[in-house]
Amino acid sequence: MKTCLIVDDSRVIRKVSRHILESLGFAVEEAENGQAAAAQCESGMPDLILLDWNMPIMNGIEFINHLRQMPGGDKPKVVFCTTENDVAHIREAIGAGADEYVMKPFDHETLQIKLQLVGMA
Repeated sequence: MKTCLIVDDSRVIRKVSRHILESLGFAVEEAENGQAAAAQCESGMPDLILLDWNMPIMNGIEFINHLRQMPGGDKPKVVFCTTENDVAHIREAIGAGADEYVMKPFDHETLQIKLQLVGMA
């Protein structure tokens, strides 16, 4: 079973994302910020990370920069999930190592299409 780590400071977004991902057959874990997510990745690297941009403690860009330097941190597919939709933000996310980008709010179909694009659905 593929594993996914949802990293978002919003409990509602984590709950909605979990529901979608579990319906697609993922085992899901959650973290409320990048620092907590980094700790979880150290104990076991997920196959997929759904990553929020704006979070306290360690934001999405800081997290992905840290992730990609960790042993095995090149393995997970990372999909940024955010309200930031300007080209500069998208370029920054992809430049930092994100594989795809999805706008909030998203639905089951939109997320499934993004997961297909990164080979995870």
